[in-house]
Amino acid sequence: MSRIPVRTLVLGLGTFAVGTDAYVVAGFLPAMARSLQVSESTAGQSATVFAVAYAVLSPVLATFTARVPRRALLATALVVLALANLGSALAPSYPVLMVTRVLAAAGAAAFTPNAGAVAASMAAPGQRARALAVVVGGLTVATALGVPLGNLADRALNWRVALGLVAALCALCAAGVIAVLPALPGSPSVPLRARLDALRRPGVVAVLPLTMLGMMASYGLYAYAVPLLHTLGATPESEMWLLFLYGAGAFASNLVAGSAADRYGPVRVLAVGYAALALTLGAFAWATGTGPHVLPVAALLMAAWGASTWFQTPAQQLRLISAAPQETAVVVGLNGSVLYLGIALGTALGGLLLPVGAPVALGVSAALAVACLLYLAATRRPR
Repeated sequence: MSRIPVRTLVLGLGTFAVGTDAYVVAGFLPAMARSLQVSESTAGQSATVFAVAYAVLSPVLATFTARVPRRALLATALVVLALANLGSALAPSYPVLMVTRVLAAAGAAAFTPNAGAVAASMAAPGQRARALAVVVGGLTVATALGVPLGNLADRALNWRVALGLVAALCALCAAGVIAVLPALPGSPSVPLRARLDALRRPGVVAVLPLTMLGMMASYGLYAYAVPLLHTLGATPESEMWLLFLYGAGAFASNLVAGSAADRYGPVRVLAVGYAALALTLGAFAWATGTGPHVLPVAALLMAAWGASTWFQTPAQQLRLISAAPQETAVVVGLNGSVLYLGIALGTALGGLLLPVGAPVALGVSAALAVACLLYLAATRRPR
């Protein structure tokens, strides 16, 4: 860590703030639902709105902000995110909350892709992968720490204070960006139509649907993690540690999946991962229905769920880069948009199924994981 430039660490802290904002609702969903006088499934749709807005706005903002100097763009995006979280914390009603989540998604969509590009551009040629790992790692660490810390803040204070703390973190990161980043020019503007031309490549078109389907299966129910844990007998005191185990599994899986994809190939990694996801979600469905409601079972399932969710991104990115090596930035950006679209669709589906019963919702997710395996087999060698 001592050899990583401070400016790269600041960008990594910024992506941690963005990731915490995107995921933190899962840590206090029941309390937020009670406060806004809506059901838990309805409150969870705030994650759907965030994900849809991110997916739609990411390529649009990349087009219209291409020429904006990077330091100003990144700082402004974080300020927007801070204001949006402050608005969410003060939201008097559910509709107001939804508007602030769209604004937060705009800030996140403007910051995350550009933070990685800036970190890579400032690093020496032999250290660009490390710089990217630090910046992207902020999102993964947010999964491991942001949600359980949000849950802790909610229990110690309330969910509004938790969002206020996220707003403060975003403002602090904005100040850090202004303080440590050099003045960097914008990049040449790439028309939105040119960005979408990558979709004409058969290899890209074959790979992207698996990103969406995989996130629908794996991440769609995460916004409802706390209600699911309650069906396994989790207490308020154990929620934070169980959420942390999910994040720890996600963090470890993300690290292992990248090197494994380089060594064994992305298709093999994806096949193992989706099989593990199907088994994990199937076991989760059984445990919530008829299985033992004891904490060790919940702990094992949460760690396995995190690990079998976040293995897929490095492998999918590697497949896309191989399919369009001259358009790496474009296809990785498209993958990010499709990833959030999958989260949105999965969360919306989970909100519809959860009132029917946790075993049904988890069983459908397990079936989607099996569908991922079948789709992967059909597209393992896209032309």
